[in-house]
Amino acid sequence: MSIGLVWLGNDLRTADQKLLWAAQQQVDELLFVACLTPDITVPMPYQLAEPSMRRERFYFQGLDDLACSLESLGQLLYVSEQSAMSTLSVLLNELPITHVFRNHHPGWYERQTLANLQAEFADVQFVIEHGLSLFTEQQLPFALADLPSSFSKFRKQVEPLNLPSLYPEITSLPSSRALDLPYLDVWPARRSDERGLFTGGELAGLTHLSDYFATDLPSRYKTLRNELDGWENSTKFSPWLAQGSVSPRQIKACLDVYEQDHGANDSTYWIYFELLWREYFHWYATLHGKGLFVRDGITGQGHVGSYYAERFKKWCQGNTPYPIVNACMKQLNQTGYMSNRGRQLAASCLIYELGIDWRYGAAYFESQLVDYDVGANWGNWQYIAGVGADPRGGRHFNLEKQTQQYDPEGRFIEKWSGHQHDPQLDSVDAADWPIIPK
Repeated sequence: MSIGLVWLGNDLRTADQKLLWAAQQQVDELLFVACLTPDITVPMPYQLAEPSMRRERFYFQGLDDLACSLESLGQLLYVSEQSAMSTLSVLLNELPITHVFRNHHPGWYERQTLANLQAEFADVQFVIEHGLSLFTEQQLPFALADLPSSFSKFRKQVEPLNLPSLYPEITSLPSSRALDLPYLDVWPARRSDERGLFTGGELAGLTHLSDYFATDLPSRYKTLRNELDGWENSTKFSPWLAQGSVSPRQIKACLDVYEQDHGANDSTYWIYFELLWREYFHWYATLHGKGLFVRDGITGQGHVGSYYAERFKKWCQGNTPYPIVNACMKQLNQTGYMSNRGRQLAASCLIYELGIDWRYGAAYFESQLVDYDVGANWGNWQYIAGVGADPRGGRHFNLEKQTQQYDPEGRFIEKWSGHQHDPQLDSVDAADWPIIPK
């Protein structure tokens, strides 16, 4: 009797999931386990990376939807409040588990947990698939150690590659097993009526995917993508991609069908272009590991910031002298989302105008964004700070010029109250003495 365990992470779906097909073919019984506490051995400063209520709610909605899908296949979804290292160590010691199924995760801490479990349980077969990326490592036209130093070089090498066909949604799974362990709970199979800007889960993700490609928006994407606000001005695929309730290959398949039916243009190409950016940072995070979180990044040089508690707090709250940045931050705090252009402007402000270590901004984004992805978030922050993959050594944006270009009539700033801020950025100096306003 072989018993398998599917260790879930950012892959809350049943369609286009090779992991499930591998499990169906290799084991007699199967367990599904998700762990809510991340395996981070070095806590972020001031608990900055703890997920916000919106990010947490989106993830729970994904678990709700997955539990319903698994129930229809005769399976249960078990959830642990403990870390994966703690939970899986107990499970592998308590039960005669023969296989662990896991999608490759680019995060350093997630991969350290996997490596530690593999070393501790050498008699268990760990089956690793690539359900979070367009390509497997074996498909890349270079060794991972030779990952191109810039996105442009990467794109030119991988763009011609053909993607394999999607895996169909699975219709049956090996039987489940009832567990009675104090640290594991069965996640209820329920369809939540709660709705927000984004609703987590495979059903919501696939519905949005279908709805988007049923319009002419893909043919206009490139002309709209830099807008600071508006539901239709970008694809909005990123939250479900980050959760793994939709795969990047599913998006590419829908894009291919759209181009066949409506024709290809610069805008439809740019959707794939953005998927390749995400792919680049997936392998960038895999290669550089903990270097993703180091102040000097992968270059060892760049703009060196410090920590100004008051300035950082005001940046987080949208209370700086820069109205466009304030509007972006208030949008993030109220919705859990910010446009790509807004993210660049907010990051540039924190690093170059406020002189703050870029990692504080990256950690705050991690806590707030419903579409948080470790590679895309930390890799992009390194890019702006000049310590990552940007061949130009960082991106310092002229905020006044950007405001004139992307919000010339001030509608975005007005909507999010960007002009409402404390005119005095600092109330104390470096020696913590009060600054008296002039």
